[in-house]
Amino acid sequence: MSDVVRFCRSRNAGRRCTRPLDHPGLHRHRTIMWTDAAADPSRCPGSGEPSSPAAALADGWPHGRALCPVCHRFVPLVDGLLEEHVSSDEDETDAEASRRREWLNTHGW
Repeated sequence: MSDVVRFCRSRNAGRRCTRPLDHPGLHRHRTIMWTDAAADPSRCPGSGEPSSPAAALADGWPHGRALCPVCHRFVPLVDGLLEEHVSSDEDETDAEASRRREWLNTHGW
């Protein structure tokens, strides 16, 4: 069992669902609720935005990737722009989520 808590990545007008990953029923952020049909597109709006590599931890992680200011994931850069990506990566490992948490605790937002 992992100690990493995973939350739903559905968004509506930029608001992120605060329910657990794979929850049943409607998405929710405070008092706002929405269906999958009303969710923002899966393509992260941070895709294609200018950025620069994030500061590295002692072992080099995140290995030249940049922190997306929208979805808070580490994304590869292509010619100084965030690579096109989705807001949620269902295949993200617990190790990646743990490293992101470690990086944010070390370097902040």
